[in-house]
Amino acid sequence: MSFVADSWHLFQRHLLATLRLPIWIAITLVQPIIWLGLFGQLFRRVVDIPGFETTTYIEFLTPGVVVMNALFGAAWSGMGLINDLQEGVVDRMLATPVRRGALIAARVLHASFTIGIQSLIILALGLALGAHFASGILGALTTLIPAMLLGAAFAALSSGIALMTRREETLIAIVNFFGLPLSFLSASFMSAALMPDWVRAISTVNPVNWAVTAARAAVAGNDWTTVWVNCALLAAVVIATGFFATQAFRAYRRSA
Repeated sequence: MSFVADSWHLFQRHLLATLRLPIWIAITLVQPIIWLGLFGQLFRRVVDIPGFETTTYIEFLTPGVVVMNALFGAAWSGMGLINDLQEGVVDRMLATPVRRGALIAARVLHASFTIGIQSLIILALGLALGAHFASGILGALTTLIPAMLLGAAFAALSSGIALMTRREETLIAIVNFFGLPLSFLSASFMSAALMPDWVRAISTVNPVNWAVTAARAAVAGNDWTTVWVNCALLAAVVIATGFFATQAFRAYRRSA
């Protein structure tokens, strides 16, 4: 219970910091809005290719943009931790009775919560641009589950990297190096049936693709088994990255 209480109080701290500067939520939504508005129009004719999954590209693209926003939004969450490390906030926290794991859990929870809010905005924008979700509101809201799980996984990974490197430049380089390849080696923009064989093979072990597949199956509403299987895989990734972040935090404490 102490761990849960500490995580909750630290989550509130991060949430209050976000509420003081809500412009950051809007700024991080600029890129997803561009993806929906620009790519949705630029590639709208690709649905005419035989084998494509939907009748409108905006309907196909919206779940992918929800997941991509989760990926990039969470991947940058380690920047806040680096700032706290540089300003001595983490060291001051270590001098208190707060549970050490709560320092990581609160950041992961905050990243997932922020992604959930942003995902709702993206879904609303997709609907405004003409997307139709066959499974209705329930299916659309279910897309938040894989997005938030992916966000939690990459927030923990980003925090672990931040603790190991303690440099903003290094974290930026790592995020840029892995972010776009993970996106394009998934079905975010293109139907899996139309991918080259080698891309499709890699996508089967890509957590981003698991989230996209789950989100797209949720809005289609015709294969809930796929939704929950992929969510279970993402939950396993959250556990793995959470363990990595915990070990990185222990290494930081030993070196501090």
